[in-house]
Amino acid sequence: MEETDVIVLWGSNARDAHPIFFHHVLKGIRNGAKLFVIDPRRTSTADWADSHLRLRVGTDIELALAVAREIIHAGLTHDAFLANATEGYEAFKAHVEPWTLERGEATTGVPAALIRGLAHAYARADRAQLCWTLGITEHHNAVDNVLSLIHLGLLTGHVGRPGSGINPLRGQNNVQGGGDMGALPHKLPGFQDVEDDVVRARYDALWGRPVPPKKGWHLTEMFEAMRRNELRALYVIGENPAQSEADAGHIKGLLTSRDILIVQDMFMTRTAELADVVFPGSAAWVETDGTVTNSERRVQRCRKALDPPGEARDDVWILAELSKRLGHDMGNPTPEQLWDELRLLSPMHGGMSWARLEAMDGIQWPCPTEDHPGTRFLHERLWAQPRGGRAAPFTLVDPDPPVDQLTDEYPIRLTTGRRLDEYNTGVQTSQYKNPLRKRETIDLAPADCARLGIEEGATVTVTSRRAAVRVTARIDPGLHAGLAFMTYHDADDVDTNLLTIEATDPKAGTAEFKATAIRVERDRPHGPASDLHAAHA
Repeated sequence: MEETDVIVLWGSNARDAHPIFFHHVLKGIRNGAKLFVIDPRRTSTADWADSHLRLRVGTDIELALAVAREIIHAGLTHDAFLANATEGYEAFKAHVEPWTLERGEATTGVPAALIRGLAHAYARADRAQLCWTLGITEHHNAVDNVLSLIHLGLLTGHVGRPGSGINPLRGQNNVQGGGDMGALPHKLPGFQDVEDDVVRARYDALWGRPVPPKKGWHLTEMFEAMRRNELRALYVIGENPAQSEADAGHIKGLLTSRDILIVQDMFMTRTAELADVVFPGSAAWVETDGTVTNSERRVQRCRKALDPPGEARDDVWILAELSKRLGHDMGNPTPEQLWDELRLLSPMHGGMSWARLEAMDGIQWPCPTEDHPGTRFLHERLWAQPRGGRAAPFTLVDPDPPVDQLTDEYPIRLTTGRRLDEYNTGVQTSQYKNPLRKRETIDLAPADCARLGIEEGATVTVTSRRAAVRVTARIDPGLHAGLAFMTYHDADDVDTNLLTIEATDPKAGTAEFKATAIRVERDRPHGPASDLHAAHA
């Protein structure tokens, strides 16, 4: 990020949501990189941009198609890379042909000149980074959104080489590690397919128990199974769905109607408050030994510095003790023993011995053997002659507008996100005093406030098709008419996710937090702002 020529932040207010990462962006800017920000709001990140493309919420695919067509028509594709590394280009080229700059402007609201400027700067750069976050993935067509951005990297060859890449920014330090370890319903550790008989046989042999041969449910499918009463028991580890999931009122009803709800967490979250049993877990980064994996696939050691307080216990100890009581004694496995077991089963971790992780201060997977240095660039194989592995495919995706449609009754588009002083549902941040922290607001465009007769600091009622909440209004000049913004940091103040829609991406299971249809009305004074969902249900 510090040694690139163009940085594109698409659907990412990194200055507030990823502040440490944004310091690296700033170093890149100081080294001469140009910053392009694609975001419906004029955020603190956009304030640093050379160009800010303020698209309408839910038109990311349309914008990407227009950028792709301009790159192709301007003759700026990396033809050698396309021929060696990709497949499906000719069909993709025909697919984007209707998406002229003029059509892109009419659909997205972004001026044609800005679309052209982004296309030419990104394609002409020797090195370019394209990064995205939840502004791309928290939509009902999240996977298609991501694919549309990947296509831009493939067209220009900005993949798998120094200073160039396509990067989803992770929200926590070990999100990558969780997926690597098999915390996915269709994958075993090392991203191996659970429905692959050969792969599964290795696990069966080592564990002495058969691994279920079919993929499980992802989070959205789990809640759908709860509605059908097919999922009756729930064990929640380090997750707070009572506050973090869309249409929160409905979600809480599902959680409280299970035969048993178990929560394992280091905090008494809103979900833990609903549980039948709570296991107090540990802070993995300081109270346990183990590993973490960051966004660049680097596996690093973490080392215990403190004992967990009170009756809190190491999470591995809790799971081992529970296993013993369920009839299988796995002993008292150490982190190193667990890691060695992983290396036996996951080829991409095979060369990462505990000693090498210590000595090298981290190794990037894949690292198949103990003489392998790790892989600095994940997709560098695409540049090999002949190419290593399968070609990178172009996938034809079409625009699909937000599910929660705007109408005369619900004329304003609510999008959600984070503020600099808090993180997600506030579990990890809200207990600390912070001079930046203010009560939750709904940020509204000046034009909407003038039209509705709402002044700064007024209490308003925000109503969606699911619920209503009362909240303080804040006028934000960075919003265009018809767009509003809220966070879900403090449900005790305002439970924003009562408003959001549970429309989800069928492939990824992510909910459309970024596109809720609402109306806003000035409130009559009767006490502090609070939620009204009980009356609205």
